[in-house]
Amino acid sequence: MWKYIRKYLPFAVMAVLCMVLEVTMDLLQPEIMSRVVDDGVLGLNNGGVGDLSLVWTLGLQMAGIALVGCLAGSMNNVFTQNTAQNVGNQMRKDCFRRMMRFSFPQMDRFGTGSLVTRVTNDITQVQNMVSQFIRGLVRNSMQMFGSIFFMFCLSRTFGIVVVCAFPVIVGCMALFLRRADPLFTRLQSQLDRINSIMQEDVAGIRVIKACVREVYEKVRFGRANDDLIKTQLQVLVIFAFMNPAVNLLMNAVVVLLLWLGAGEVLRGVTTPGDVMAAVTYTTQLLHGILMLVMLFQSISRGLASWRRVKELLHTEPELRDGPFQGETEVRGQIEFRDVSFAYPGSGQTVLRHIDLTIRPGETVAVMGATGCGKTTLVNLIPRFYDVTEGAVLVDGVDVREYRQGALRAKVSTALQKSELFSLPIEDNIAWGDLTADGEAIRSAARVAQADGFITAAPEGYGTMVAERGMSLSGGQKQRLSIARAVLKPAEILILDDASSALDLKTEADLYAALREQRPDMTKIIIAQRIASVRQADRILILEGGEIIGDGSHEALLASCAAYRDIYDSQMGKDGENDG
Repeated sequence: MWKYIRKYLPFAVMAVLCMVLEVTMDLLQPEIMSRVVDDGVLGLNNGGVGDLSLVWTLGLQMAGIALVGCLAGSMNNVFTQNTAQNVGNQMRKDCFRRMMRFSFPQMDRFGTGSLVTRVTNDITQVQNMVSQFIRGLVRNSMQMFGSIFFMFCLSRTFGIVVVCAFPVIVGCMALFLRRADPLFTRLQSQLDRINSIMQEDVAGIRVIKACVREVYEKVRFGRANDDLIKTQLQVLVIFAFMNPAVNLLMNAVVVLLLWLGAGEVLRGVTTPGDVMAAVTYTTQLLHGILMLVMLFQSISRGLASWRRVKELLHTEPELRDGPFQGETEVRGQIEFRDVSFAYPGSGQTVLRHIDLTIRPGETVAVMGATGCGKTTLVNLIPRFYDVTEGAVLVDGVDVREYRQGALRAKVSTALQKSELFSLPIEDNIAWGDLTADGEAIRSAARVAQADGFITAAPEGYGTMVAERGMSLSGGQKQRLSIARAVLKPAEILILDDASSALDLKTEADLYAALREQRPDMTKIIIAQRIASVRQADRILILEGGEIIGDGSHEALLASCAAYRDIYDSQMGKDGENDG
């Protein structure tokens, strides 16, 4: 954590200095009050005659000291919050940058809910810990030890009483905090669970309502929330017993001091003003210890959160950049060399010994049954995963040799599940190329067959898209995603079942526009319909993670039984539906 704090060390140092000044002012007050009582009111050093002018003088001194303390406390708050907020801000940015470099399996292992909790709630807890540490630890420590020092200055007996009681009180606190500390980590994990359920249910609210599962989800969320509250109550019960216990011990010390002080006053060893000052210092000590209890609670929770944040910050991305980021002579060529792949931790091979070359500008379609490895195959091209065996080459260079940004700049992707943002339509398309002007955006929309419904909207390309594209139909969302992919100045275009929600005519117009407007772009199309792929230069048939067919529509009809089965099921055995 030091690397974050040291950037804002001047603020932290100024906060500490201001706090030292504030506490010093507080510690001076009881001694002055002792003089007010002994000399100004009782006149112990003036034959029992009080001195009103001395009361006024010392009273004004106390008011001035209090004013200086207030100003120092205010400045301490300013410098402390500057430190804590900046530390949290930088930490949150670093966590987000690290997340953006994680591979898909790493994101899955952490879980979306956990990542959200770590970047929001956990870092807030760390911010609070830094703030409390700078302000609370300095103030309370100085207040406690300063009170003990001044108690010794007033009376050796008073000092010994407080010093003997101090380890007993601290030991009581340590016992309770030891019981509470493991619960803070459990609290954050349970908060992960709640965030995960919330995200799933908000994203899938249409499915929940369609399946009439509202009650089930209410129960599931209720159980997770009950677990959180149960743990929170355990923490609160621990502190509910700790605070009275510490209070009881400290009040016992006050009673003991009053009893001893009364005896010493009667013997003429001390004065009533000193006894009053001793009680005030004891009260300050009590307040410091109670605040230290709250401080340790905040620190314990902050450290539990810091361990979770540190795990995120220290997790190295599994996919490391290679050294290559330059241009290649060949543009748009893809080669699979004896590629096999299994998802991390699954142990099940998804692709087996794939040998495949796709030439620049070629349109290649991929078909096969669900789960045969179509999406996995294309995910290896932009290196969303690393191959288990073999190599994938783009433009003659192994994808592992590329810097990931340079590789993915060559590849544009549109998925079946369209991811849109709460931005105007124009900005959603412009994600493909942030430097594109309005005409380029409209051209990409025309290729994707999206220009018609966009211009028909009241605000045209400025129409806002609702969260997750809820204001658009499935086909409209897919066309915007395709427009975004087309706009990107990439050499390779991957359409992963991205036109499944389009009718056949719109889909045919889309592919015709792609052939006309992007003839040099290598296109890989994953589709389920024969009508979607029959115009491709080549069609690949995957089965069980292996390529069992590779050729044109006519060639596969003649040579590949699996392709004929697909054709017969969709077009009829006599091709009566073949249009």
